[in-house]
Amino acid sequence: MARGPVLLLLALLVAGLAAAAPAVALGGRGALVGGWGPIPDVRDAHIQELGGWAVEQHARLATDGLRFRRVTRGEQQVVSGMNYRLFVDAADGSGNSAPYVAEVYEQSWTNTRQLTSFKPAAN
Repeated sequence: MARGPVLLLLALLVAGLAAAAPAVALGGRGALVGGWGPIPDVRDAHIQELGGWAVEQHARLATDGLRFRRVTRGEQQVVSGMNYRLFVDAADGSGNSAPYVAEVYEQSWTNTRQLTSFKPAAN
């Protein structure tokens, strides 16, 4: 029997198993490691605090007087720390509320927190 086809088949089998390993390690969920996923509970106190902090940082830099109302939904991404994409409601000085998207990087073990993006949400 020819060795070439057997070795090729074996290599393809090993590659397939290696590709499936991350999904198995994640309990079969098949989530993309490093990809964005939904935040399970945006009502969590830490998530709401992050949203308030993001609006506060933006308002301090932009001097537009935005005030945090709440985080309505969000996504998170595991990196060397955590990236958060938070959809927040914020009110201007007149009390008019509008949706915004804030991106925050946080690394808890170094007490690092950075506002990486803040912009109006696309409707």
